[in-house]
Amino acid sequence: MASYNIGILGGDGIGPEVMREGLKVLKAVADVEDFSYDLIEYPYDSEHYIKTKELVPDSVIDEWRTLDAFLLGAIGHPDVEPGLVERSVILGLRFGLDLYINLRPIKLYAEHLCPLKGKGPADVDFTVVRENTEGMYSQIGGHLKKGTPDEVAIVNGVYTWKGCERASRYAFELAQKRAADRGGDHKPQVTLVDKANAVRPQDIWTRAFASVAKDFPDIATDHAYVDAACMWMIKNPEWFDVIVTTNLFGDIVTDLAAMLQGGMGIAASGNIHPGRTSMFEPIHGSAPKHAGKNVACPLGMVSSVQMMLDFLGETSAAARVETAMADLLGSGDIPSADARSGIGTSEMGDMVVERLRPD
Repeated sequence: MASYNIGILGGDGIGPEVMREGLKVLKAVADVEDFSYDLIEYPYDSEHYIKTKELVPDSVIDEWRTLDAFLLGAIGHPDVEPGLVERSVILGLRFGLDLYINLRPIKLYAEHLCPLKGKGPADVDFTVVRENTEGMYSQIGGHLKKGTPDEVAIVNGVYTWKGCERASRYAFELAQKRAADRGGDHKPQVTLVDKANAVRPQDIWTRAFASVAKDFPDIATDHAYVDAACMWMIKNPEWFDVIVTTNLFGDIVTDLAAMLQGGMGIAASGNIHPGRTSMFEPIHGSAPKHAGKNVACPLGMVSSVQMMLDFLGETSAAARVETAMADLLGSGDIPSADARSGIGTSEMGDMVVERLRPD
């Protein structure tokens, strides 16, 4: 029987609530699929910082590297400087573990969840590969004469050939896998999204992408500037298969794309280094106004658990969780995947678990 060490950090706001439901689903599917795991809980949320002024120490990041995977609820607290704890935890994981891929699947399970007229599950099924350790989030920059009329703020976006090349290669390999899994007439395609016409240093992305594409002659390629990509994502989401893009643009377009599948409440992400410890989290944030009310949608966390299981090689368990979610959403029993659904957080978790039971 396979066994895994999984780090967990429920975090702030609705984070602990959705984490409970994700772990409920994890336990249920482990019982059915016959694998085991140990959970290692970490305290480094905003409440911990308020009480202790402690951020994530380097020794803990070293410990995280020894885990099989990490589940994160959400980070963000109204009484803490914006981004302080988020940078410590999230960027600590991303940079400390070199999680160079941010993977965000965009998949519509039920037509009534999509805000676009005339679009259904067949039209919204693509994945965004966001480079996760460079770009505008490289933390290089600062302020001069802060707090004065002459203040200057500078931030440097960093793009390396290695970063662009490995993200592009991951995207092509993913497109290849998606085509193999679907079979039939599915034509794989990778679309590069950048702004190299106006931000000329992003030409490194254009060249790295073209270099990798030569190794995948059977995969079609496309290119869109980020503003046009946002437009086409709304007008013709069926055009996309796999998108690869920069850190900043990936952060923006995936929130837009999440609405196509039903909203932030159902959106999940993986922060991945293939073959190494990786982290999985919903992308909805801590939503403090909903905290403790049992109204938050836990499906983003459930989907994050599904992604983690697939990453760990528990493909049967991952497929079972995805099928349970698809059945639940397709049934129409959940009118929306947000805090207005009228279904409690814990109740929605129970609904997923009920559909996980073996036939």
